[in-house]
Amino acid sequence: MTNAQVTALQYGFIGFLALWTVLLVPQLITQLARHGGLRLRGILTTAAVLFYGCMTVAVVLLPLPGPGTRRLAQTVQLHPFQWITDIHTEMLKHGSEWFVTQTFQQACLNVLLFVPLGIFARILWRRGLTGTALIGFAASLLIEITQVTANFGTAPFVYRIFDVDDLMNNTFGAIVGWVFGALLLTLLRGSRSTIDVQPARRERIHLAQAR
Repeated sequence: MTNAQVTALQYGFIGFLALWTVLLVPQLITQLARHGGLRLRGILTTAAVLFYGCMTVAVVLLPLPGPGTRRLAQTVQLHPFQWITDIHTEMLKHGSEWFVTQTFQQACLNVLLFVPLGIFARILWRRGLTGTALIGFAASLLIEITQVTANFGTAPFVYRIFDVDDLMNNTFGAIVGWVFGALLLTLLRGSRSTIDVQPARRERIHLAQAR
């Protein structure tokens, strides 16, 4: 992870704290009015989604180009799996292993970036695999369009590349997150079933002994 990415994450965390502080009080008031008490699960869910959103926006948009920033020679990359070729080129140039190349690490980060979105889609929003893939693709496409339009004209020039590989890797990350979320739900349901069955089994044994 580069210093620029670390700085972007720091700004994202600051933005999360600021937004959560603003949203937390209305949420607490709403919970007290509707349920007569606080619901920790709802508070934590809101915090998790907000945290993910702030960190994602920070990573994909920051740092903004400064006065000395050079313009990109290429702003659009439409060749699928170009990142594999780039890894090979980087290996030849630097003599490094494929798994330590910056290109490979960036591809992994693009996948990991959307894993939480897939988890949210499965657990919180009850979406299927196809729906989750569409959500991941749409969110990634929005990010790429934002980048290729220089943040819809608010940045001085385009400073991030519209990359079809990012679309593919982000969507794949959402799918991975959906699978992980589905497995997690299965494990939780299995644990609850075990907990529910054991008291019933003990009660049947107690009744049999009483007879």
